[in-house]
Amino acid sequence: MVGAWCFLDAYGPHDLAGSPGMRVGPHPHIGLQTVTWLLSGEVLHRDSLGNRQEIRPGQLNIMTAGSGISHSEETPAEHGPVLQGVQLWVALPDPDRHMPPAFAHHADLPVIREGGLTATVLMGTLAGATSPARCHTPLMAAEITLTAGTTTSIPVNPTFEYAILTLDGETTTAGTALKPGPLLYVGAGHSTLDLSAGPPTRVLLLGGEPFEEKLVMWWNFVARTSEEVVAAREAWNAAEHNAGAGPFGEVLGYDGPRIPAPPMPITTLVARGRVR
Repeated sequence: MVGAWCFLDAYGPHDLAGSPGMRVGPHPHIGLQTVTWLLSGEVLHRDSLGNRQEIRPGQLNIMTAGSGISHSEETPAEHGPVLQGVQLWVALPDPDRHMPPAFAHHADLPVIREGGLTATVLMGTLAGATSPARCHTPLMAAEITLTAGTTTSIPVNPTFEYAILTLDGETTTAGTALKPGPLLYVGAGHSTLDLSAGPPTRVLLLGGEPFEEKLVMWWNFVARTSEEVVAAREAWNAAEHNAGAGPFGEVLGYDGPRIPAPPMPITTLVARGRVR
């Protein structure tokens, strides 16, 4: 974990020539926020609250599962030639994890420009710029673009822990060269983070106050006990033949099947905390 950030899926770039692109059928979530950010392409979001929202680069989708929600994600019929993006999960703290589900789309986010740096603040605050996205614990996320050869120092919160993912190009920070692929954990206690770009580079900066609650993460669920996960799984699969029943509702408009929950493991799931 990095603060309350508990999952990151970086995908693409995918060539969509002759392909329908992304097709993720209706599936459930509890206890988390999904955060979707695109570098190229388009994704159409539908959820059981009735939201239908197309997201494009420079825009942010945040779905707060709370006590339960379901959604689908797909490439729209008319789309660009390439799809690349990230989806992240934020673990909701115990006081908020049973809240009613919600959805927000932010098409206008704060942007910082200084020299060869351009930073879009997705969540939280960076260098005095604050995103309108709702956070339930102290955290931040920003996409940072560096022109070729740029070296810069970014002010950060020393009480947060941080990690950096290179999306395009190559950057060097804390003496480590970072190409797309691995996530570099740089820890806490920093007042600045130094970044140097070789070619033109884009990175994702994540940070947050260390999250001390223990979690059970299984399939699409973030919970605190194995029993909670079992109950959520049973509720989702039971609703297959009774559309809209249970805590997850129904996704309307997706042309395809819902995704059933897989079998539970033969052992009891154990809550685990962050280890550093």
